[in-house]
Amino acid sequence: MGRPTEVRVRVPASSANLGAGFDSLGLALSLYDEIEVCAAPSGLRVEVRGEGAGRVPCDESHLVVSTMRRTWKVLGDAPAGLRLRCHNAIPHSRGLGSSAAAAVAGAVAAAVLAGRDPELERDALLQITAGMEGHADNAAASLLGGFVIAWESRCDDGNIPVRFHAVRLDTHPGIRPVAFVAETESSTKATRGLLPEQVPLVDAAFTGSRTALAVLAFTQRPELLLAATEDRLHQSYRRPAYPRSAELVDALRAHGVPATISGAGPTVLALTSDETLPEDVDVSGFGVRPLRVDATGARVEIG
Repeated sequence: MGRPTEVRVRVPASSANLGAGFDSLGLALSLYDEIEVCAAPSGLRVEVRGEGAGRVPCDESHLVVSTMRRTWKVLGDAPAGLRLRCHNAIPHSRGLGSSAAAAVAGAVAAAVLAGRDPELERDALLQITAGMEGHADNAAASLLGGFVIAWESRCDDGNIPVRFHAVRLDTHPGIRPVAFVAETESSTKATRGLLPEQVPLVDAAFTGSRTALAVLAFTQRPELLLAATEDRLHQSYRRPAYPRSAELVDALRAHGVPATISGAGPTVLALTSDETLPEDVDVSGFGVRPLRVDATGARVEIG
């Protein structure tokens, strides 16, 4: 492809873990950040609208900009200057993959401005974006769409100690996600600090069985989602960080609704068949957002 001077990228939110699939399972959701990037003769100008406006930096440390710089170190051909406009709809620090979405948007835009086809550079873009997060579940979902299984492998190459991998699968059409977006924020770093370094063997075995079951449930047998989203690996340890969210998960599951903490929380994700929810569950403090599974991932429009 040629080397365009303007590109627009739309990237979906994501929910990671999905129960027991810690750092391994992700789901792309129909809530989007959009960016417009133009090559310029010099300098940098960043505008942010929507989520994060007035809060995130508008300089080289902006996550989209810093990811573009990382991408050009790999792919080359950086323009002399940049004009970036962000239209953000993904809530920040709520467990919906806002950081991964920003990184994917920046990496995809940088590839296009370098004259590369993002479809052909997907592996390189996954390495860059997942490497910034330390795991690939959110980044892979935003990049590829659908339901993803992510993993990593250790490399002998000292320059690339970890390599990230992901496989995208089609989600069963009967799954209708509903996000309960918490009014409060949560820090992924803080919630990871609550996790133990070791877990009992019985919990490890339980995690393996439920993660394997989740692959079947999300793709072919959604009636198994209630069992498939059970978790003993991380949510109970993180409960002190989001007690109200944990109570909502318990209440929904008691009514037979498959529900989990979305990523590091505090948003709760319910996996319904028709967006119907129990009427007597207290959702105060949460914004209820019926969503769809995004099947396509990052989308590009060249100006």
